[in-house]
Amino acid sequence: MSITRTALLLAALTALFLGAGYLIGGRGGMIIALGIAAVTNIVAYWNSDRMVLSMYGAREVDRQTAPEFYGLVARLAANAGLPMPRVYVIDSPQPNAFATGRDPQHAAVAATSGLLSAMNRDEVEGVMAHELAHVKHRDTLTMTVTATIAGAISMLANLAIFMPSSRSDDGRGAPLGGLGTILVMILGPIAAMLVQMAISRSREYEADAEGARIAGSPDGLAAALERLGELSGRVANPVAEANPATAHLFIVNPLRGGSPLSSLFSTHPDLSDRIARLRAMAPGRPSPTNRRRGPWG
Repeated sequence: MSITRTALLLAALTALFLGAGYLIGGRGGMIIALGIAAVTNIVAYWNSDRMVLSMYGAREVDRQTAPEFYGLVARLAANAGLPMPRVYVIDSPQPNAFATGRDPQHAAVAATSGLLSAMNRDEVEGVMAHELAHVKHRDTLTMTVTATIAGAISMLANLAIFMPSSRSDDGRGAPLGGLGTILVMILGPIAAMLVQMAISRSREYEADAEGARIAGSPDGLAAALERLGELSGRVANPVAEANPATAHLFIVNPLRGGSPLSSLFSTHPDLSDRIARLRAMAPGRPSPTNRRRGPWG
């Protein structure tokens, strides 16, 4: 996805937030929403990594506490020409991973304990190469700011019912009165989710391709995505369920939803399509044979 398109989508998300404020409180509501949007963007820029890692209870590891996992990330970072990111493990049985941070110099990558126990070395390598690709493409800031604004829109929608809203003909009050509040409650989170989806889906394809190049082969990541497709939907991630605006940060959707509608509005592209694209990068090559799985030290 081009920088221009990403900027336009982020602008659309911010405009959506301002529009929600206007529908609830008119010009005054829009000004308040503008202030909230500015604050959330500033906070997200400087604290996005700490906010997300703290939310998921991630613990930092190093070469002494997790030598094999840390060494794998260090080797991949060198392959990608990146500074060494901070490395975290999240105590969650759901296999998954994400990257965060405002730039490559302040990046962090995190994997769940479920991923490290369920995947072999080739698969973990493919997953972490994918996350480092997000760092290399500077996706991490965009994705975290997106999560912050989308979360703020959802919060505004939840609070709308408690906010007094009267229609005004002079443009100062809510233009649609109570109807505006209802529209924000119903359509706000859906519209924010659609913008998140537009930002996230193309970036996942790009990170898959770059991750394959960083790892030196698409096979490990393709095999990992197959395993993640089998396992991730069976195991709940309560923190992600409580904070769905962060779902797009992960390599696969951490939310459990089996309906066709949930798949339609997923922030992630279809796994089978991602796997097929990776396999097409190296047709006819055998799948990884190193099947030793975690735990990783």
